Amino acid sequence: MSERKRLTLKDLAAEINVHYSTVSRVMNPATRHLVADDVAARVLALADERGYRPNRMAAGLRTQRSGLVGVVLPDIANPVFPPILAGIESVLCQQGYVPIVVNAGTDKERQRFVIDQMVGRQVEGLLLATAERDDPILDYCLAQRIPVVMVNRGEDTGRASCVVSDSLLAMRLTVDHLIGLGHRRIGHIAGPATLSTGFLRREGFLRAVRHHRLRREQWQVIEAPSYSREAGREACAKLLAKFPGMTAIAAGNDLIAMGCYDYLRERGLRCPEDISVVGHNDMPFVDALTPPLTTVRIAVHEMGEEAARLLLRKISEPDADAVTVELKPELIVRGSTAAPASA
Repeated sequence: MSERKRLTLKDLAAEINVHYSTVSRVMNPATRHLVADDVAARVLALADERGYRPNRMAAGLRTQRSGLVGVVLPDIANPVFPPILAGIESVLCQQGYVPIVVNAGTDKERQRFVIDQMVGRQVEGLLLATAERDDPILDYCLAQRIPVVMVNRGEDTGRASCVVSDSLLAMRLTVDHLIGLGHRRIGHIAGPATLSTGFLRREGFLRAVRHHRLRREQWQVIEAPSYSREAGREACAKLLAKFPGMTAIAAGNDLIAMGCYDYLRERGLRCPEDISVVGHNDMPFVDALTPPLTTVRIAVHEMGEEAARLLLRKISEPDADAVTVELKPELIVRGSTAAPASA
């Protein structure tokens, strides 16, 4: 057995003449602040010199704490998720936790398998970005008494905490902007109604057009099967066929809006001269599109931070009540919206 494997906390403590519990606190980022800075510096320097690394598996068996949190994503290629992950990690690392991130897709069997694997590796809690409004995976987690928090999406029963953006307000901001420019024939490409984001953004759009007293023939809704660029292109084709006099599109997210860009170009239509387009999320680089995309900015980094805090609270207080944190969105006006030509 190598020297590195034989080295223990007690060995380190003996070398600098402190109690081994002091060394233990220093080696845990969550408790390091309890030790004087000069002592902590000495311990860390010696540990680095001797190549000491804590045995997390052994510590987990002893304390029933692994320091691991599972993060389950539906599509890691979607640019909205990296800043959410950055927010999650910034909070977890302060408390000595490490996230395990898995791209689980939308298949429920795959998601169940991923969660079983994470639980088998003793994750202390789960952050789900995959939740549907009526989600059997959430049912499974709750039945197993796994601390769980939903992020970016919620569900209908309120049994678990979630951190989301205010989708109703977001669509009100979108429609207010388009109405203010003079648009009176507005289409909405909604995300899947099985997801809280798709359902609530659609509901927000309907409330907004009714608030502005648009007649039924002045607005139209098409549901995209997914939040993807190709789904947006196909939905835009259907929307234009069904609503040929449309002058503006409120897209369910930025990828759907990019699909709208694609189809409008195919048809020889100009944005915003012929049709204005508004996205949702303000994902990276949409300001570099041609034209730059007007969109709703959601507080993705803050969303990740709040979700991580709620999960850590649930881990430490298993009986804590479920809460919903709803973050305020902001409309970012760029070049993809303008007054309709008819105006």
